[in-house]
Amino acid sequence: MYIPEILRRRLAPARRLEWYPPFRALRLKVLELDTDWRRVRLLLPLAPNRNPGGGMFGGAMACLADPIAALACNRVFPGHQVWTRELQLDFRHEGRSDMELRFVFDGEQERVIRERLAARGRATPLFEYAFFDRTGRVCVDIRCRVAIRPHDYRPEGDATQGHSHDE
Repeated sequence: MYIPEILRRRLAPARRLEWYPPFRALRLKVLELDTDWRRVRLLLPLAPNRNPGGGMFGGAMACLADPIAALACNRVFPGHQVWTRELQLDFRHEGRSDMELRFVFDGEQERVIRERLAARGRATPLFEYAFFDRTGRVCVDIRCRVAIRPHDYRPEGDATQGHSHDE
């Protein structure tokens, strides 16, 4: 769904996330979203995301898990390009209820990333977060590595590429 610019600017960040086209079909609900994205809780309802076996569709969880760490880094480290470089989901238990994604951006991890950016101009940190079922049980562990690069970053020896696959 296209959101006109004037409406997009008027919507609260949580509502914009819910209306973000890739998430709209998932019927995502924002439970908590710090303005600096250091703490995020999102509800992924089972009903519109049920697989043929009756559990939560893994593709819906992957779609939701993919950009969260990158969006948080984009907020915490303005002036950088940020994208998901690697995403791993470990489906430990089948989700048979609504699922809650919980992401926390740890202060110590931020400090390490800032040091890395100051020393090398880029960083490729790993974030770990999870999906929880209605009882609070971890159903899916998420490991997401993001690439954080300055806007003008070009890999050595290749001025045409927008990002690097090194590190």
